[in-house]
Amino acid sequence: MTYKLLLLPGDGIGPEVLESTKRVLGWYKAKRGFAYTTEEDLVGGISYETHGSPATDAMMEKAKAADAILFGAVGGPQWDKLPFDKKPERGLLRLRGDLGLFANLRPALCFDALKDASTLKPEIVSGLDILIVRELTGGVYFGQPKELVTLQNGEKRAVDTQIYYTHEIERIARVAFELARLRSGRVASAEKSNVMVTGVLWREVVHKIHETEYPDIQLSDILADNCAMQLVRAPKTLDVILTDNLFGDILSDEAAQLTGSIGMLPSASLGAKTADGRQPGFYEPIHGSAPDIAGKDLANPIATLLSFGMCLRYSFGRVEDARLLDKAVENVLAEGYRTGDIMQPGMTKVGTTAMTDAILKALDKLVG
Repeated sequence: MTYKLLLLPGDGIGPEVLESTKRVLGWYKAKRGFAYTTEEDLVGGISYETHGSPATDAMMEKAKAADAILFGAVGGPQWDKLPFDKKPERGLLRLRGDLGLFANLRPALCFDALKDASTLKPEIVSGLDILIVRELTGGVYFGQPKELVTLQNGEKRAVDTQIYYTHEIERIARVAFELARLRSGRVASAEKSNVMVTGVLWREVVHKIHETEYPDIQLSDILADNCAMQLVRAPKTLDVILTDNLFGDILSDEAAQLTGSIGMLPSASLGAKTADGRQPGFYEPIHGSAPDIAGKDLANPIATLLSFGMCLRYSFGRVEDARLLDKAVENVLAEGYRTGDIMQPGMTKVGTTAMTDAILKALDKLVG
């Protein structure tokens, strides 16, 4: 089967890290029989500069037709003063919303070679392996009304609406429970039911799904602020964290830093399976566009490459190929190669291109 991939480099370091992904894609085609075709398009700030919109209808049609989307990054200070609906990030939100990408999977895995790069003690993060399952198309980012208005007395009022429906919570809970069955069988559901009505509904629905469909899974409730504390106090007590859009955004960035750098962590955003068995998949590193290092061959490509690994696993069922890429990254780090964001004393500092070179060589060694 030949897979159709849409590449969306975006802004900042996005084009550089996706260039690394193209090279790894080529390796998989040559060495592992991974057949694919690619298209590229614009999204974010570069799309606004070119088309006047952060996400065009034509790009969205390509996205809907693709088997998977590989994404770089969007944003930059030059677009900070744009109208809200023109900001680069609105392109990313449109992709998530229009494609129905409701399940965001964000692993936080600490490679043994990087346990000393974390800001926490090595014994706290050594062996860390957390998976955050974040609801992605509901909650405060999409709720209406969303407005900024000037009142008659001249004062301004801003409104963001946190809203969740039963079916939205049910489907993301099922994703978390299914993934827990492949891991330790433990889910911690993070919300704020003590002060938020949406949190009350969240807990009620998650418990119902657990009791009726997944009684074999160990479910615990945790308030989101306590979850944030546990991530820095005793993160290995957590395994699968199920949470909403806003809390998932915050908690996943916190978990990323436990591993040594936000430049290390991938993510997958998945939609519901279609009648023909296809499942929309959108894969992106969770780091930003890092405009201060863009174009300087300094960016860490590992998060983007591991995002492609998640694509192999979740969109195409090529689990062994995904494991191969994970192992190649692990070996390169064990050999002492480091980009600037994860640099440690005594290690070999490399840039984007050289890190990709090293990973390709590691892949070659693994397959003989």
